[in-house]
Amino acid sequence: MKLQGKNVLITGGSKGIGYGIAESLVKAGCNVVITSRHAEEATKAAEKLSKSGGKAIGLKADVREMAEMERVAKAAESEFGKLDVVIANAGLGHFANIEELTEKQWKEMIDTNLTGLFTTIKSTVKMLKATKGYFISIASLAGTNFFENGSGYNASKFGAVGFTQAVMLDLRGSDVKVTTIMPGSVTSHFAGHTPNADDEWKIQPEDLGEMVIDLLKMNPRTLPSKIEVRPSKPPSAKK
Repeated sequence: MKLQGKNVLITGGSKGIGYGIAESLVKAGCNVVITSRHAEEATKAAEKLSKSGGKAIGLKADVREMAEMERVAKAAESEFGKLDVVIANAGLGHFANIEELTEKQWKEMIDTNLTGLFTTIKSTVKMLKATKGYFISIASLAGTNFFENGSGYNASKFGAVGFTQAVMLDLRGSDVKVTTIMPGSVTSHFAGHTPNADDEWKIQPEDLGEMVIDLLKMNPRTLPSKIEVRPSKPPSAKK
């Protein structure tokens, strides 16, 4: 895929991983639509991205709601004429022992991390089939490695990996490529974290941006359908 002039939709693109991917794509000449649950954050991020190369638009949307994702998909198509790449990145996490994990937290994770994938691909699949495009979900190593206090988050990410891989099988006959990226520790605002100097060992958002560009440029005969990504040397590996 030649990236210059390609049109991309990225959910949760106002900061963190989503913004890092958006920035890499804009610098490569793509036009992007980013979403956030907060209109002001989406607008400010898009204004900043627009200074890097391609055109960027920020829209308010909650991926948990099909109607909102359908609105965003139509807005992207109306603005750019077509949609070539969709990246489902929006996600959140609540971490607690099962005795303390609340029903509200459970539903918020499942609805955002899993149902959000469904609404994102469901609202854009016809557009991607028309362009023989690419759908990428940002899952997590938590989608294959379970851990203490992660029951709800693990459930949402195990589901995200399974869902995206099944969608890959559904769509490859239509020449739509589908990949799941499963990062480990990434420098971001996830779970209320504030990026700082101690995060240097972690995967950086721009690293995932480079990975997305590599995927889009790959010969269409080859599909890395599931990619696990880890920091090269976390603190636990130091001797």
